[in-house]
Amino acid sequence: MSKDAYQNVYSFTHKSIDGDEIPMETYKGNVIVAVNLEALDRQYRDKGLKILAFPCNQFGGQEPGSDAEIKKFASKFNVKFQLFSKIDVNGSSADPMWEYMKSQKSGIFGLKSIKWNFTKFLIDRDGKVVKRFGPKDDPNSMVPDIEKYL
Repeated sequence: MSKDAYQNVYSFTHKSIDGDEIPMETYKGNVIVAVNLEALDRQYRDKGLKILAFPCNQFGGQEPGSDAEIKKFASKFNVKFQLFSKIDVNGSSADPMWEYMKSQKSGIFGLKSIKWNFTKFLIDRDGKVVKRFGPKDDPNSMVPDIEKYL
């Protein structure tokens, strides 16, 4: 299916780090940040924010481990948000949901591709991509936008 045919992120299904297929529709009605942000998760979880982490090893080999190794590492930090199986976000093997999100909100200089780990997408309660944050954007700088959609 063409990325232009998708209406929102709820059209997608992803494999969790435990191997379970999770329809993104599971998160319908919540505001979603697709990245790894434990502090924001703790602060806004009860208000309807869901952090969805998608490990990717396309940037300097920063996620070389298996799903089991990534899960074990995350457990050391008492991560409570949803971890998904490792994906690619760029190139011919890029995950379809990430292709869709990139098509909805461009990065710096209007570029669609993900330039580095920790690019973040904010998704409203209707599954629409409403904002893209760069890898260097501090999580605290995201708070006004997150609160706007909660």
